Amino acid sequence: LIVTTRSRSGETNLAPMGPVFDGEQDRFELRPFAGSQTLANLEETRQGVLHLTDDVDLFAKAVTGELDPLPPFIDATSVEGHILANTCRWYEFKVTFIQPSSHRTAVHCHVIQSGRKRDFCGFNRAKAMVIEAAILATRTDFLPLEEILAQFRHFENIIEKTGM
Repeated sequence: LIVTTRSRSGETNLAPMGPVFDGEQDRFELRPFAGSQTLANLEETRQGVLHLTDDVDLFAKAVTGELDPLPPFIDATSVEGHILANTCRWYEFKVTFIQPSSHRTAVHCHVIQSGRKRDFCGFNRAKAMVIEAAILATRTDFLPLEEILAQFRHFENIIEKTGM
């Protein structure tokens, strides 16, 4: 999933993030890293949009910082934010509680508006490996380089076999 947030100055930030739903579809928790732009925006504005998308290129580009230009957006209706134009579903949310932490802060969210643009196509093995590689790329500060490179070789093998 992808989260879009805006700073008070109106700049949009886009970040892959795995929310934790509490069994209800209207409440979830985000766990952004301390010091991230996503966390700063959520602390400032206390709102954002969560997207379900099958665009794996967007995941990879977001992690590698190659989102220039940003993808097309439409304006959200219930929060000051943006909805990805090529998303499957979206959830506009407000932050209800922030529990600070030195590593990953727990941000409790409440969905106030949701919508659907198109069906979710799912991920074949190659697309799933692109997402796994993107997640692994965010772990370079605390995983051994040898482990990361071994995983990348494994992912590359699967991607080459199954294609995108």
